Amino acid sequence: MTTQGARPAARGIGLGLAALGRPGYLTLGHGGDFRDGAAVDDLRARTHAVLDAAWAAGVRYVDAARSYGLAERFLGEWLAAHPGRRDELTVGSKWGYTYTAEWRVDADVHEIKDHSTATFERQWQETLDALGGPPDVYLVHSLTSDSPALGDDRLLAALAGLASDGVAVGFSASGPDQGAVIERALALTADGRAPFRAVQATWNLLEPSAGPALTRAHDSGWYVVVKEAVANGRLTGRGDVARFGAAAEAAGTSPDALALAAVLRQPFTDVALSGATTVEQLRSNLAALSAGPVELPDLAEDPTSYWAARSALVWT
Repeated sequence: MTTQGARPAARGIGLGLAALGRPGYLTLGHGGDFRDGAAVDDLRARTHAVLDAAWAAGVRYVDAARSYGLAERFLGEWLAAHPGRRDELTVGSKWGYTYTAEWRVDADVHEIKDHSTATFERQWQETLDALGGPPDVYLVHSLTSDSPALGDDRLLAALAGLASDGVAVGFSASGPDQGAVIERALALTADGRAPFRAVQATWNLLEPSAGPALTRAHDSGWYVVVKEAVANGRLTGRGDVARFGAAAEAAGTSPDALALAAVLRQPFTDVALSGATTVEQLRSNLAALSAGPVELPDLAEDPTSYWAARSALVWT
């Protein structure tokens, strides 16, 4: 457990469970990774195998969420089976979305967003039950400019109460205006109106627009976790960015490792999340830790276009 005011200790590559805790996700080729089965027991076994491999490789940050199917439960079961490991891990989770797909990949709606105080209170207890104890980091899930959370004094007071108990409270950001949302949250925290000291946001070579805001967050002492480093599979061998694939080949590494290495080189990055769904993918991602400096092409896209393309991805 963290102590109040302390920054969670884990650094480097972390393991995100978004694509492991449920049978469907928005990653290119995701469905093909589950050809050996996607029943609850299948994904429990797969999640535990990837967690074992991550632990053996020195990964010490694990990220889950209430809406990631049974990810919190799978993680809680794994922690219970290895009681000596919890104190060495930084565990993060998120609240604000409810999983609604009922284990179906073809569901019309996979998750419902609600940033109310009532949802926070309900999901905090659900998180405690699933994990077997409190996470070190607890984030409002996908805080966007249209969310009422930053203007909800009752919710901010409830989050401040959680922070006073030693949990690093923060939010994840998404969308083309994520930088502006981070800046607003920084201002509220500086004024004493919000208790935030952690943020998770998208930064990758296609969508680097949040970089300046993440730098300010890091400089303010916030814990910064970067998600979607491989752009939902676009910056992997399955992706559609030919110039990046050529750069990875020239560097003698895989596209996913090069994409993660680019994130790790950013001065604001504390943790870069791997979204691996297999042990082989995780090992490929971890090659980022040994990647040397490489001159990369400018791949940045217009943020609005990038997020529109992401929204058009199909759950598989």
